[in-house]
Amino acid sequence: MSLAEVPTIPVIERPDPAAVRLALMAIAATLLFASLGQTIVSTAMPIMVADLGGMENITWVITAYLLASTIGAPVAGKLSDLYGRKIVLQGGILIFVVGSVICGTAGTMNTVIAGRVVQGLGGGGLIVTCMTAVGDLMPPRERGKAQGFLGAAFGVSTVIGPLLGGAIVESIGWHWIFFVNLPVGVVAFVVLNRALPTPVARSQKKVDYLGALLLAVLLGSVVLIPNVAGSFGWGGGQTLGLVLGVVLALIGFVLTERRAEEPILPLSLFRNNTFLVVNVVGFLVGMGMFGTITFLPLFLQMVKEVSPTVSGLFLVPMMGGLILSSMVAGRIMSATGRYKLMPTLSTGVLALALLAMSRLDAGSALWVIGAVMVMVGLGLGPVFAVGVAAIQNAVPPTMMGVGTASTNMFRLIGGSFGTAVFGAMFSAGLMRNLADTLPGEVSGGIGALGASMVHALPAETQARVLDGFSDALHPIFWAAAVAALVACVASTLLREEPLAEA
Repeated sequence: MSLAEVPTIPVIERPDPAAVRLALMAIAATLLFASLGQTIVSTAMPIMVADLGGMENITWVITAYLLASTIGAPVAGKLSDLYGRKIVLQGGILIFVVGSVICGTAGTMNTVIAGRVVQGLGGGGLIVTCMTAVGDLMPPRERGKAQGFLGAAFGVSTVIGPLLGGAIVESIGWHWIFFVNLPVGVVAFVVLNRALPTPVARSQKKVDYLGALLLAVLLGSVVLIPNVAGSFGWGGGQTLGLVLGVVLALIGFVLTERRAEEPILPLSLFRNNTFLVVNVVGFLVGMGMFGTITFLPLFLQMVKEVSPTVSGLFLVPMMGGLILSSMVAGRIMSATGRYKLMPTLSTGVLALALLAMSRLDAGSALWVIGAVMVMVGLGLGPVFAVGVAAIQNAVPPTMMGVGTASTNMFRLIGGSFGTAVFGAMFSAGLMRNLADTLPGEVSGGIGALGASMVHALPAETQARVLDGFSDALHPIFWAAAVAALVACVASTLLREEPLAEA
């Protein structure tokens, strides 16, 4: 191999232990900042959608963010491999803040969705680059503990986001759930500039822009299919057009990546057992995770008559379980260098928890819901901690950024696809259950249904509506439980590669 053929990657100076601790705190804070964008709107959605649009649009507030994050993640991961983590993180913060301003000043649902797309592009890049930066700072054996710590930070966001969103909505209005990001973004930008090492060399290779575009079209079409099918049917021309778009984009993407000097997502990674199994599990777990975060607050507010803030509190048990299991999994990985069994056990627990959620109804005790959420968190934590560390250990150093990005990308694809499918299932089920129940004077019909409207109905009608609401949610959690069970089986195919000491 000639000198010209040697891969050019950013050269990172290893900081001292004190600098590592500062960098890890800055990375965790940035991860928290970005992941709040995914969860802060969940408890605000019923009020936001009632203000700007109909119930049929409720999942797009989440789906738009997840879709953009899915597209932004691999691009950011590749750019960080080529140009270093710091500049990509700071660019991601700026993009995220711009999206927050668009959402916060929005007067229509379309504007909110557009802002969420911009937020997602920045947030997806931030999350994966934060996780990748750990690989620059620590040896493989120590990354498990660090990824467990980052998994805990991600878990905190799943609760702080809904709680903060609920409190802001009740006090000063839903627009302000987006403005709260601005000072945090400024602080994170400044701290990262000081905490992270700067590359002393940069790659001169070209970015695979065509591959990135085709990947965006491919992922976008995959996520849009269930939404379009819900409106026009699976045999409709719009749906078939998207399916054709997926096929053509996939063919074009494969051909482009084979020829690209620096492919955005190297096809060789799909021959790596760890890469393939971890991401299949992540896709399936993402469906269950975002289905829970999106629809549980809706169930609590509509069926159990709790406020947005209180509905957010019911994600606290999930956070506790996620933080505990993520940090324990990370410590086990660092102590033993082993990890294969943990995803299998945790996804089994997740399947049982989601199965229990499919039994919830108007008569379910609140403490039972809290206990189920603990189980959901216990099932999610080890998947986050193990997946990133295992892939970083299994891929070449020159692919660490895109390899790490893949874990978030496939989890977000699962979340996007799952939320879209679950939203279509929920809308269809709600229409079917309530079509003959709501009185004719309810303006806007089922699409305008809100908690205050339901609780103002006569007692007998209200009971039928709440039962119809619960029944419409049950198939969602059944489907999520099946996805978690398939993930449990898939995780047994993982070939463990012991984590190196250095």
